[in-house]
Amino acid sequence: MVPRSNKNRKRSILLKSSLKLVLLSTLLISLGSCATIESWFGKDDDATPVRLSAQTLAGKGMDEYSVGNYYKARKYFDEILDYYPFSQEATLAQLKGADSNYYMENYQEALMLYHEFEERHPTNEAIPYVMYHIAMSNYQQIDRIDRDTSGAEGAIKEFSKLLRAFPNSPYTNEARARIRAANEFLVNHEYFVVEFYLRTEKYTEAQSRLQYLINTYPDASITPKAKKLLARLEAGEPPGFDLSSWFKDNILPDWTKFDSDKDTLKK
Repeated sequence: MVPRSNKNRKRSILLKSSLKLVLLSTLLISLGSCATIESWFGKDDDATPVRLSAQTLAGKGMDEYSVGNYYKARKYFDEILDYYPFSQEATLAQLKGADSNYYMENYQEALMLYHEFEERHPTNEAIPYVMYHIAMSNYQQIDRIDRDTSGAEGAIKEFSKLLRAFPNSPYTNEARARIRAANEFLVNHEYFVVEFYLRTEKYTEAQSRLQYLINTYPDASITPKAKKLLARLEAGEPPGFDLSSWFKDNILPDWTKFDSDKDTLKK
């Protein structure tokens, strides 16, 4: 017969072992989201992750870019610039990073990156392409005629710069057409201001604005109409109930209407 003291000792040992197993299981479960069993048994927490080469990153970036995944593409290009800024792939990453922002409609970010590329690589063969996209980044920000005109003004400035620097580039005809479209937008903005003056019965200010429009944009499509309206104001016959017939909703014109490559100019 086993003495009672021995039975009690065995029960105590078994109870302690069970408690240890329960505690260990609970601890492993509670830490399951932030640790693995390997980390408890010799995993090296200081191991450095393997970084992809610049060439591999460029390839992955271009793969994403070619299918329109511009956000993912930009991440790869940014990584090249962060970790391999002096590599051969860095020039590609700068350009395609700017393009990725452009196609994501992040035009201000794209402008900054295109300008950086232009400053760092002034003799690069892609400079005409970069200058075109600088102009287009401005052009794409043209808004309604009752809002800021800086997009149109910037586009005219940058397209004109492109034409002076590279008069025979593949973008020449388009640049000229977009300049004319942006100018038409500015004319429409001036005409919108005239409408505001007329609605508030400020006829002297309206005449001055019309005269400025006619002198500044003599070849604009709206200029003949502006001349007729000015004549009425000078005769003391401002539009009354028919005011709205003089002012239509004017937006940015389709630039292809001014494309010199067309056989005839669309009206």
